[in-house]
Amino acid sequence: MAPAVAHSQAESLLAFRLLLVGGMFSASTPPPGPLEKVFQYIDLHQDEFVQTLKEWVAVESDSVQPVPRLRRELLRMAGLAADRLRGLGARVASVDAGFQQLSDGQTLPIPPILLAELGSDPKKPTVCFYGHLDVQPARQEDGWLTDPYTLTEVDGKLYGRGTTDNKGPVLAWINAVSAFKALDEDLPVNIKFLIEGMEESGSLALEELVRKEKSGFFSSVDCIVISDNLWISRRKPALIYGTRGNSYFTVEVKCRDQDFHSGTFGGILNEPMADLVALLGSLVDASGRILVPGIYGHVAPVTEEEKRVYEAIDLDMEEYRNSSQVKKFLFDTKEELLMHLWRYPSLSIHGIEGAFHEPGAKTVIPGRVIGKFSIRLVPHMDMSVVETQVKQHLEYIFSKRNSSNQMTVSMALGLHPWIANISDHQYLAAKRAIKTVFGTEPDMIRDGSTIPIAKILQDTTQKSVIMLPLGAVDDGEHSQNEKINRWNYIEGSKLFAAFFLEMAKLHSS
Repeated sequence: MAPAVAHSQAESLLAFRLLLVGGMFSASTPPPGPLEKVFQYIDLHQDEFVQTLKEWVAVESDSVQPVPRLRRELLRMAGLAADRLRGLGARVASVDAGFQQLSDGQTLPIPPILLAELGSDPKKPTVCFYGHLDVQPARQEDGWLTDPYTLTEVDGKLYGRGTTDNKGPVLAWINAVSAFKALDEDLPVNIKFLIEGMEESGSLALEELVRKEKSGFFSSVDCIVISDNLWISRRKPALIYGTRGNSYFTVEVKCRDQDFHSGTFGGILNEPMADLVALLGSLVDASGRILVPGIYGHVAPVTEEEKRVYEAIDLDMEEYRNSSQVKKFLFDTKEELLMHLWRYPSLSIHGIEGAFHEPGAKTVIPGRVIGKFSIRLVPHMDMSVVETQVKQHLEYIFSKRNSSNQMTVSMALGLHPWIANISDHQYLAAKRAIKTVFGTEPDMIRDGSTIPIAKILQDTTQKSVIMLPLGAVDDGEHSQNEKINRWNYIEGSKLFAAFFLEMAKLHSS
């Protein structure tokens, strides 16, 4: 085929694809020069990028179920990613993470942690991307409309386990780098990758590696990018600058190890379940307010500037309620709802261990029950103070019942909240990149959940961290029918490319 004809057909194909993915925003025209070429390359090669995602989704890299077959899949997934990075010309170290000791005495290998580097120009900023290759368990019989490990495209939605959490975003970063390399364009920044395979199981061995590499791998890094979240909208991009922490508690009430027959013992003893229900019922009221005395004492007051940030967020309350399948939220305004989701603590009761919960009528009095609840923490709350406040409150409530049972309260897990400075260079660069690709300003949001790696990376390396999500609010991470929109995946690849350029501009100025 003649070059002129091929070029004409390529332009026609590009125009057609832009029409297909357009319409969500009137995205601004990419600036002339290298970035325009990169955007065109990404559009023209999007089917190849989707095919690679399909190959990655096909690997059942489930880190949650501790079985040898799935660990082999995790090792295979790490190998695929390492090969892909080496194909970009990156120097890749596959760091041995050791073994996981299980409660039954079995040991399983922890998949290697990948440290990759591309470029070391001292005149350029160095951007490190964190991502993970492992996924949550998924079975089609649990409610998936398609095989979760076979990428299936329906109406522009790419369904499959790991598409949005987190294989899609990892590949979008790789796609951006590969576009520069394929066009022989100079990468505007030095790139580093930190990629693990145990995020869904607590990031085993990662924190230790980060500490070891503080003065090595991370010494030249200017900022760390995490893309392991979602927008709050189906349409509008977002930047995340904070997450809540989590203190997870258990409260055990015990009379004896064996259960009782309610016909033989009902009415003549303090029943552990009755004590436990009273204890759990004392923690939070019907409006969602935590009843533990002093719990709000260290929560930062809302500033006028913060109020304006919440007012600017694009959230359709009716759409959000309908998509959540909730009849009514506790709060009627967008600002109140988001503040209570992100910047105020919340208490959730998760379950009761030891109680009869199966179908049928079993007249049993449990002899020992364990209630489970957690408090989502926000900046300035002291975890040790919260632990003391909770224990004192439950001890007081229990003492008022004059029960002969034994009560034990334990904090099983403690994870700190994370907050970033939105005035840092990486946030300004990300805002500009979003404006270039999507033609709009991003929502500046927090995440009500807990992402421990953000706090670990920021505190240990003393480097700035930014959360730059690609996925839409309805992607269903961890759920049945997880997906990423083709549009988000491809435009997200462009977003990372634009981010490289904006970081370089800010660095040079």
